[in-house]
Amino acid sequence: MPGVTATTRVAAVIGDPVEHSRSPSIFNAAFGAAGIDWVYAAFTVPAGGGADAVKAMRTLGIAGLSVTMPHKAEVIPALDHLSDEADRLGAVNCITNSDGVLTGHNTDGAGYVASLRAQGVDPSGMRCVVVGAGGAARAVIHALGRSGATEVVVCNRNAERGSVAAGLAATGRSIGHDELGDALASADLLVNATPLGMGPDDPPVVPAEKLFPALVVSDLVYEPLRTPLLEAAETAGCRTVGGLGMLVHQAAVAFELMTELAAPVDVMAAAAGFAAEN
Repeated sequence: MPGVTATTRVAAVIGDPVEHSRSPSIFNAAFGAAGIDWVYAAFTVPAGGGADAVKAMRTLGIAGLSVTMPHKAEVIPALDHLSDEADRLGAVNCITNSDGVLTGHNTDGAGYVASLRAQGVDPSGMRCVVVGAGGAARAVIHALGRSGATEVVVCNRNAERGSVAAGLAATGRSIGHDELGDALASADLLVNATPLGMGPDDPPVVPAEKLFPALVVSDLVYEPLRTPLLEAAETAGCRTVGGLGMLVHQAAVAFELMTELAAPVDVMAAAAGFAAEN
């Protein structure tokens, strides 16, 4: 990648914290592979500052922003347009700047489905169980529904929140944790869309005895790469899909939105450390 000049276009991620974000490595590798004069940085923006950061994007001519917690909803009032996905989800993780016109997108769901397909898993016709109903879970639920999943079962401790999330898929329904075992018995795909597995003392997402070889087990957590759920699934003979793939593929969608160029996905995966997962 050439050195930064007065004509270099700038993109960045905003959030708090962002110090350990892999996005700068992923995007800068992609810009270099594409041979374009862009650079990607990380800006720590505390809660409450998201809308101001977006206004600065317009003023400074920043070409694209990735948006992470806690700003995915608070940036919306500062935007000119929303994609259908971002509007439906009420969350933005990518902003494009076209001559000062700012559009908010949500690439999480598309990135998740792309990560499944890259591992040879097609959600079309699958019976899916998603544990969690937060922002990432809602994007996954919406994307699975749009990808032709036969059923998307949402398991969440808060029944009201789970019901709202399940409504994002035409084939969605909500259950409580006491029904999770029965739902898994007829499932093809299990998705952990909670933070469980990031901490060393976290309880299991599902009891290991509920896992069986025909089940595909997916975990959105990518720190650590091999979560306790994925390790238990491998022991049970399940096919597994780790969370780093979703990070890479949602970034690839964002790259294409920002630059209007095809994303060098293999380069981005290598920069993310994806090879360590396989």
